[in-house]
Amino acid sequence: MDEPGTARPSAARALARGLWADAAFGIVLAAVSLIVVLHGTPDGSGRPLTVVDGFAAAAVFVLTLLRRQWPLAVLAVSAALAIAVTVAEGHPEAFIVTTVVAVYTVATRTSRLPAWLIGGGTALALYAVGVATGQGWLNSSIGVVAWIGMATAVGDATRSRRAYVAAVEERARRAEQTREEEARRQVAEERVRIARDLHDVVAHHIAVINVHAGLAEHTLRTRPDQAESSLEHVRRAAQTVLDELATILAVLRQNGDADAPTDPVRGLSRLGELLDALAAAGLKVEHRQLGSARPLPAAVDQAAYRIVQEALTNAHKHGAGATADLRVDYRPDAVVLDIVNPVAAGAPVRDGGHGLTGMRERTVAVGGSFTAGPSDSGRFHVCAVLPAAQPEGMP
Repeated sequence: MDEPGTARPSAARALARGLWADAAFGIVLAAVSLIVVLHGTPDGSGRPLTVVDGFAAAAVFVLTLLRRQWPLAVLAVSAALAIAVTVAEGHPEAFIVTTVVAVYTVATRTSRLPAWLIGGGTALALYAVGVATGQGWLNSSIGVVAWIGMATAVGDATRSRRAYVAAVEERARRAEQTREEEARRQVAEERVRIARDLHDVVAHHIAVINVHAGLAEHTLRTRPDQAESSLEHVRRAAQTVLDELATILAVLRQNGDADAPTDPVRGLSRLGELLDALAAAGLKVEHRQLGSARPLPAAVDQAAYRIVQEALTNAHKHGAGATADLRVDYRPDAVVLDIVNPVAAGAPVRDGGHGLTGMRERTVAVGGSFTAGPSDSGRFHVCAVLPAAQPEGMP
């Protein structure tokens, strides 16, 4: 899209080109008017040039030069001079040509009705002057009326075409601006999604690494076998983080390959691996499933997994008693996730930064609803309802 400052130079250049064109046109008309005086018209003889002829040629040039800046004023002056010369029994051809050009210019600058009213009034005035000067009802002014009518029609058509072209260009500009805004919006959404995935991956597994690293530190000398097991969990969690990061980076690096992966997909089918990892980290999860598990839309499936992962990670980091309850309820029109864990009395609600925000955004992104907060019984409750209609024919 053009910057605001670039429109002014373009308009200035267009105005300069128009002035040069009008200057050249005015010189041609002024020269023709002088030639007509010298050599005469087909129905008359020529004569030597006078000062008045020079003034008339200069007037034709100036009026033609200024027709774009002041079209109505130029038309009024041109018509007045044509009438004056006609009354003086001169030859008004040059001013009549200027009047026709001015009528065309006015028609290109105004709407249809004013253009035809102005053109018709000008033609009627010139014709009336011809009749008043004794030229009769069928005089040369009829040709002037025809020329003015043609100039008005051509000017009106030119104005309509310019308006149509301007409207098409404006629609194209708006469409391009809309595409750019949509592209920026998609980029912003993709950045948020990637940040959310990175947070979910890193926060969960770093919490596991932290727990087992601390356990290994305390049991390294007294219980080497348990320390070795904790270090193995640290290694596995670190490898999982690396694998997940590699998947996300592969998505970012793909270059228009239709067969390339488009998302680091993890769904509820891998919930068992998550619960095993949490159990190894010391969080006991009581898992219940209501209804029959079924394939979910990819976006809903991944959102469900990430919400459970983040909620259980928060339960491990901030809960009391190292226990949590997870219920996955497959309903006909949705899948409902309930995660509950005990919290210490008076403990502040915290989720490590962006966990609750990320869970809420994931839920809203798939059209669901999300609630989270402590209850009166000293437990923290997370509930996400994700719409997922059951396919027809499925029991």
